[in-house]
Parts: sequence; structure tokens; C-alpha cells
Amino acid sequence: MIRGMIRAATEHDVPEIRAMIRELAAYERAVEQARATEEQLREALFGAHPAAYALVAEDETTGELVGYALWFPRFSTWTGTRGMHLEDLYVRPHARGGGHGRALLAALAALCLRSGFERFEWWVLAWNEPAVGFYRSLGAEFLDEWRICRLTGAPLKELAAAS
Repeated sequence: MIRGMIRAATEHDVPEIRAMIRELAAYERAVEQARATEEQLREALFGAHPAAYALVAEDETTGELVGYALWFPRFSTWTGTRGMHLEDLYVRPHARGGGHGRALLAALAALCLRSGFERFEWWVLAWNEPAVGFYRSLGAEFLDEWRICRLTGAPLKELAAAS
């Protein structure tokens, strides 16, 4: 049982969400890559055409935001249906073990089913053993045969120039 509640993020939450994104990036040893500004996040989450959506975990005693989950819809040509991609799941260190991560994932799973989504997917760093163990405990399937591909910076620009 968690000591708090899971709710949809509001514009008021953006500064704390950004702070937690930076905390997550520091944990993942990539803080220099977490460049999103509050304005970008506000537009992405609450603009006219949201690019993503977020839930937050709020401590019932203090009202502090202790975690968040940020997701966006995907589409599968194989199933012909939408799915959910979880971009970030983060619970602040002092609140870990209190059920917030599981509650955020459970709320997303319920949203996934209500929305008619057939897949709920995310990535996890191979070295993040606590997260890997947590996801295994939930019954998550690890797709080792798939590799993440990314173009950014100069290679992205070079490929675009060939169009």
C-alpha cells in the first residue's frame, strides 16, 4: 500500500517533473543530455497537440511529488492498434520501496487497457539491476533480440541532407 496518490500531472507540476527528469538523468549517468526546459515540457504535455502525457505520485503526508511516469502513444503495424511507450518512470530515492513505482505502472496499465492499447513497452538500461529486477517481478518480457537504433547530431543531419 502506498502512502500517497497517483494522479494526472498538471501544468503546476512541470517544475518538479523537470527536476525529477534531471535526477533520473543523473542516476543514469547522462545529466548533460537532459536539456528539456520547463517551457518545452509544458508545451509537450499541455500544449494544443500534446506529444506526451504524465502521471505523478504524490506523498499523502507532505504533498511532495515523489515520482512520475511520462508516456506517449505508439502504433503497431502488426496488431493494427495503438500501444503505450513509457519514456520515464522515476521515484525519488527517499520514497523508493513505498509502492509508488508499482502504483504508477498499475495506473498506466489500467489506462492502457481502457484505451484499447495492446502493448505497454519501455526501455531499461541493462546495468540498472534494481529496475530490471523490479520489472521482472511484474512479469515484464525482455526482448533481447531487438536493438535500439538512434540517429542524432551529425549523422542525422548527414542522412537528412541526402533527401
